[in-house]
Amino acid sequence: MSEVKDLATLIRAGTGLIVIETPEETRAVETFRHVFTQVMRPLWRWSLTDGLKRLDMDDDGAEVPPDATATLMAIKQHPERGVYLLLDFHGQLRYAMTLRLLREIVERQGSAAHTLVLISPKVELPPDLAALHTRFSLRLPDAAALAKMVREEAFAYSREHQGKRVEVDAAAMKAIVRNLAGLSLADARGIVRQLIFRDGAICQADLPQLAKLKFELLNRDGVLHFEYDTAQFADVAGMARLKDWVAKRRAVFLGDNPPPGLDPPKGVLLLGVQGSGKSLAAKALAGGFGVPLVRLDFGSMYNKFHGETERNLRESLKSAESLQPCVLWIDEIEKGLATSTSDDGVSKRVLGYLLTWMAERKAKVFLVATANAVHELPPELLRKGRFDEIFFVDLPSAPVRAEIFRIHLGKRKARVEAFDLDALAAASEGFSGAEIEQAVVGALYAAHADGGALDPEHVLAEIRNTRPLSVLMAEQVQGLREWARSRTVPAD
Repeated sequence: MSEVKDLATLIRAGTGLIVIETPEETRAVETFRHVFTQVMRPLWRWSLTDGLKRLDMDDDGAEVPPDATATLMAIKQHPERGVYLLLDFHGQLRYAMTLRLLREIVERQGSAAHTLVLISPKVELPPDLAALHTRFSLRLPDAAALAKMVREEAFAYSREHQGKRVEVDAAAMKAIVRNLAGLSLADARGIVRQLIFRDGAICQADLPQLAKLKFELLNRDGVLHFEYDTAQFADVAGMARLKDWVAKRRAVFLGDNPPPGLDPPKGVLLLGVQGSGKSLAAKALAGGFGVPLVRLDFGSMYNKFHGETERNLRESLKSAESLQPCVLWIDEIEKGLATSTSDDGVSKRVLGYLLTWMAERKAKVFLVATANAVHELPPELLRKGRFDEIFFVDLPSAPVRAEIFRIHLGKRKARVEAFDLDALAAASEGFSGAEIEQAVVGALYAAHADGGALDPEHVLAEIRNTRPLSVLMAEQVQGLREWARSRTVPAD
């Protein structure tokens, strides 16, 4: 295994401090048992409960209390260079004496060339150690290891249920193994166990539940939001060009081997008037591709502590990649990327990292960004090549308004045939899709108050009493439409 060779190389190179963030502590320790066979140096393990124990032989040596400072003092005085696995040790570094001793060992001040390895699910080091440590990540299991684990869990279920065999759909098995990519073996095993023990089968019906469970595992910080109900394109009136664009690229996006010369689509930017259906279109894109939709919440991502916002973005994008293939939706992206001189450069660093990720990502994560105020977007984001295409979602035309009325009246169990949709469309000139929906909702309340059924006059009355955004903010709306006319592709 290459990770054993890589760790052995770090130790032979004299690396003083290695940091490994992993929830699989047992696996990390077992990996170093394999490393021992290559470097042949004493291997020790420390925890606050067990103290310092030698792993490569039965002799523990001199008794050392589990106290962190006493442990480091013993390591520093040990003449034979060794490898010391310190479990959950970073919390002890808030004490000045402990921190100082660790630095002296790492910098070889009166100490043999030991290698200290900090292992914990999350390791936060003080600034003093920023330049002294090397981070190392254990490799995630490949498809063969995941498939083996699924078979093990199927056998375990059979043993627990008096030999009852697990029904396995071969295609579903392949899809489940593919979708478990990006998880640790322990996390993947927990999900597979739930899927099998739910119905004693591995089938296509497990895939939506797998996506939900995987998302919940990866999104512990709550910055991403899993959108369970993605719209279908049938729920979106108009946007013919956008629908056609997605239909032409679906097979390439989902395929394992795209045709020569065709790169998988990377993403689109949806600009438009507020309430024109950009958010619904983003949901429908996921439905059109037939993949999960996750929304990145910039408001939750920003943190007052230095470096935490960038880390939140990094972890969120990593989680999205682990859900591939999927659609990542950033709503009102201009609010999260508006550069400011009052935030110590956080917005600029977030923008820089996002642009780098957009250019270099290999995972099948289709990015959909929506924006209302195009003038607040940084020019770097609009440069050609950042997105595959920039679509403008304009106020709906008369035929599209008629279709929007049909959709919303139908959703609310109204007798659509009793309404003259063309007349409603003509009366609602300048209305957005959201304003049309609210006109239908308001008409329903009016009908309820009158004690009767919804009729066309209720809807027309709501339309007459509404001042749409295209009237209230006529100058801004018209300016946006003029800007987009020669710079974007109409979605409809």
